[in-house]
Amino acid sequence: MELNAMMASQLRSLQSTVQMSVMNKALSMNANVVTDLLQGMDNQSVQAVVHPHKGQTVDLKA
Repeated sequence: MELNAMMASQLRSLQSTVQMSVMNKALSMNANVVTDLLQGMDNQSVQAVVHPHKGQTVDLKA
């Protein structure tokens, strides 16, 4: 009975470690993708885009 409890505890610990490892790997991959996207944005020439609504009408209150 004691052996089963020890093995169950070790299994839970191993599962937790594996889950953390998978999560860290996924976060690392996401961080790399975001870095690539940001670098791609820096490399593109940014042009001023006209807002679709601003400047078309003027509201004046008397």
